Parts: sequence; C-alpha cells; structure tokens
Amino acid sequence: MPPTLASLVQHSALKLTVRAGADRLGTPVRWAHASELADPVPYMDGGELLLVTATNLDADDPESMRRYVRRLAGAGVAGVGFAVGVNYDDVPAALVEAAEEAGLPLLEVPRRTPFLAISKAVSAAIAADQYRAVTAGFEAQRELTKAALAGDGPAELLARLAAHIDGWAALYDTSGAVLAAAPDWAARRAARLTPDVERLRDRPAPASVVVGDNEDRVELQSLGTGRRARGALAVGTGAALGTAERYAVHSAVALLTLTTARSRSLQGAEQRLGAAVLRMLLAGQPDHARAVAGDLYGGLLDAPFRLLIAEAAAPAGSELLTETMEAAAARTGEALLLVPEAERVVVLAADGGSAVAACAAYAEAQDDRAPREGGAEDSEVVVGLSAPSGPIAVSAAYKQAEQALSVARRRGRALVEHEELAAGSVLPLLADDAVRAFADGMLRALYEHDAKGRGDLVASLRAWLSRHGQWDAAAADLGVHRHTLRYRMRRVEEILGRSLDDPDVRMELWLALKTTEAATPAEE
Repeated sequence: MPPTLASLVQHSALKLTVRAGADRLGTPVRWAHASELADPVPYMDGGELLLVTATNLDADDPESMRRYVRRLAGAGVAGVGFAVGVNYDDVPAALVEAAEEAGLPLLEVPRRTPFLAISKAVSAAIAADQYRAVTAGFEAQRELTKAALAGDGPAELLARLAAHIDGWAALYDTSGAVLAAAPDWAARRAARLTPDVERLRDRPAPASVVVGDNEDRVELQSLGTGRRARGALAVGTGAALGTAERYAVHSAVALLTLTTARSRSLQGAEQRLGAAVLRMLLAGQPDHARAVAGDLYGGLLDAPFRLLIAEAAAPAGSELLTETMEAAAARTGEALLLVPEAERVVVLAADGGSAVAACAAYAEAQDDRAPREGGAEDSEVVVGLSAPSGPIAVSAAYKQAEQALSVARRRGRALVEHEELAAGSVLPLLADDAVRAFADGMLRALYEHDAKGRGDLVASLRAWLSRHGQWDAAAADLGVHRHTLRYRMRRVEEILGRSLDDPDVRMELWLALKTTEAATPAEE
C-alpha cells in the first residue's frame, strides 16, 4: 500500500503530532511538497502533504486561514505539515480551527525534523510500495504463465487471476458468449455484460472499456492483435485496480492473446486437413476420408451431417459467421469441418447441432435487419444448406447446397435449405431473369405469328401440351376440329424448327409457357 498520513505519524524518526483531522489519517500520500506561497493550489496535483512554515501567511487571522485551508482541501491536498519553531512557536489556533472545520488533517512538525526527512520518508515508502507491486506482479505473471502452459484451458488461469485481483474474471468468445468464469458465481454476472463485449468487439484490437454498476467496477479488455478482436477478458473488482493488480491483468491479456493466436494457427492446420477430407469425400472415397480425419473429424462422419456453402459481400461477413459457428460448436464439443474456398466457405456440421442452429440464427438476424442503401453490408452472407447427408453422398449434398445458395441469392434471403426446394414447386424458380429470357426467345416467333392474326398457335400449343398430346381432348378444349389442331401443331414445328415428338422439346416449351404465364400478372 502507498504511504498514508497515519504511517508518517507512526514513523518514529519524524516525531509528527496530529493537531486536526485525526479521523482522516488513512488518506494516501502521493508526495510531500514544501511551499511558502500564499496560494500554492495552481501547482498541486492532489494527494500531496503540503509542508509550510507560514512565512507568507497571516496564520493568526481566522478568515485568512479559512480561505487558505478551503482552497487546499478543494484541490485534494492530503494534509498540511506545519513546522513550529521557525516563524511560529506553536501551530496557530486560527489554522487549527480552519483545518478542523474543513476536515483537513494538520500535522505539527517539530523543529528538529527537517522537511527533507519527511520528503525522504514519503519517497522511500512510495518506492517500497512500487517494489512490492512489481514483485507481486511478476509473481502473478509466473503463476498465470504456469496455468496457461498446463493445458487445462483458461479456467485455471482465470481462477488465479481472480485471486490476485481479489475479484472475479471471465473470458468471452468472439460472439460475446462466456467461455469460462472464476469464481463459478461470476458466470451469471459476466453474462449480463455481453452487449458491452459486442460493442468492444467492433473496435480495433487492442481496446478496453470500464463498465459497471452498483455491484462492482468491471474492466473489459479485447484479446488479439489484428483488425478484429478474437475474444475479451472481463475483470471485476470493488475499486480501481492497483499497480500489482494491473500487472496481473496485463499478463493475463498477453497470455490469452498468445493462446488465441496459437489456437488460430492450429485451426489453420485443421482447416488444411479438413480440406483434404472434403476433397476425398467429394471424390467418393469415404473410407480414405475417415482414415485421414482420424479423431479430429471422425465423429462428424459417423452421424448425419449438413453441408453448407456461405458467400459474403466481404471477408468480414464470412469470418463473423464462421466464428459464430465455431463458438457454438466449441461450447457443446461438436466437431466442425470448415474449409475456406476462394470467396466462400464450405462447412460440414452435425445435423441438428448447435453450429447449424447458430448459422440459422445468424441468417435470421441478418434478414431482420433493414438493408443499407448502396448495397449489401460487409457482414451480410448468403448461405445454402443441404439436406441431412452421410459420407457416401457428400457430392450430392454439395450440389444441393449450391442449388440452395443460388436460390437464396436470387430471392434475397440469407439462408435457404435444400429441403425447401424439394418440398415446394419448381414454378417459383421460373421467375429467374435468365429463365424468362429463355422463354421469351423460344416463344417469340409464335407470339409474333399470332399478333399478325394468322391463328392462335400459342393457345393451341398450350392446350395440346396440357392434354399430353391427346388430339381430341385438346381440340375440344379449343373448340376446333382435330384436323385444325394438327395443322396448327405442324405450323408450330415449322416456325420453331423443332419436332414436338421430342420429349425434351415438349418439356422446354411447357416450361416456357409457364414462365410467360407467371410473368403476365407482374407486367399488367
């Protein structure tokens, strides 16, 4: 602890006597300073023991002393040391009364105690306190380093940090979720700070902020050295951190940042392994993929999984999504195979697991946000999600995810599941601009023919196709003779240059007709 007025009074060599403010001797002393100015306040920082002989003071005037003492107390001066036997044989009563009235400690300094001795005593006490703080800080650093190297995760490191600061500590992931806390009761307290952690995450690392309420004072420190924070550390105490506690917190931040960086390096190696496993699965080699996956991804291949493909307007979007999924998987112990692929990310995640749920929640939150003017936000992603699959069907799952991604992109949605496409109709897909352009090109000659009043070839084609080529039924629908309908179909073949006996041609013409029908309401 820093020196206090009480410790100076108890210093046997100084022989100081308390004349006023005996109830405030616990005040810390930041320095001892001698000044004979009538108003030394402009030169004070606060926390000083002011040493005076009253050379330039009217120390016997009560009103003058009240003004003098009030100025000192307002400036945060810790106390006044008055030397007797120099200008005054005793401490003036006016000064004693003013000090008592203002609650400012007043110490009598005997003639044989030079001001220099007091200054040296304060300086020595401050140096000793700083030495104790540095020593305690190094000891904390050693203990925290041992805890970090033990390989038991951050729990032990947080427990030792909480003990050193006489408070609590918590570690957050990039999503703002609490990964660990010490003591155990602190987890609930730390969870209430998630919004503050999220705001801190958006600032370049390293960054810090002080928050808190009536319970405690909390400092949040971001972890990481790059553009984006990789987590956050919270420490809660009853008061501002001292020097020793500050050393401990800085050591914890450094160790957790190194641990995070090491984790990212390991994650990079895991991603390279995951890419090899994915290539084998796509090549139809599930047995080889299992052998390479080993314990790291083997469990993922033993149960149904989903394959998702995510694209983002900027790298920050895919990074945030993958970090969200990784954090969710880490909390539940799920395996997650994640492979960056050019401007997108391919992920294998357990069907029904927390990572897929986190992805869906992220996409839902994105859809709920109002789009910005000028295009997509950097954090926006588009995700295609396959149906549940297994190792032997990864190639099909990849195609499903790509199809769902394409639909999500066209519909302006953050996430589309392949099951939505399989369970619905193909007709909504005909709204695609490319499909409409194809339909217009295929049928344009028939529409131009009908526009010149040469017959109703489009309606006849639609009726004939809807009746699966049954002449009598289609002719009845049109109210014409079947020979007339046969003539019209020959004209359709001549104009289009394609045979209606070809099932592919009939399919393309039917889809083209359905596309133009779907477009008609929007055009009217």
